[in-house]
Amino acid sequence: MKEIQHRSNCPIAYSLDYLGDKWVLLILRDLIFTNKSSYGDFLNSDEKIATNILADRLKLLEANGFIRSTVSPEKKNKFIYSLTEKGIDLVPVIVELMIWGAKYDSSDVKDVVKKLKEDKEGTIRQLRDKLLERIISIVPLA
Repeated sequence: MKEIQHRSNCPIAYSLDYLGDKWVLLILRDLIFTNKSSYGDFLNSDEKIATNILADRLKLLEANGFIRSTVSPEKKNKFIYSLTEKGIDLVPVIVELMIWGAKYDSSDVKDVVKKLKEDKEGTIRQLRDKLLERIISIVPLA
């Protein structure tokens, strides 16, 4: 995993240092909008990420506090990945990218984009609440 070197104090440059890679954004997408949570799940995404790149991006996201891994209760050599609060804070960013992409992509609009067009704030709130519930179920509050 490459260590991130911040090139400036610009907030956009800082954000791009972490999120400027397409694979990072696609992993975050899968964690937010699908039930994908394991290495194998991410490998099976339509974009066909290479194994070495997936392993690197998962390490990067975890080392920088966007995701956490836990050992699967069913299989001790399998890790389950989930968003942290820092990762969940990216939901509005990912949503805006999705809306923009749907506007200019000629393919069918997905249900979530339709929901976002009808009630963006409410849909974002529902997504955040669902993801926060996952955190609590994985790491119970004391």
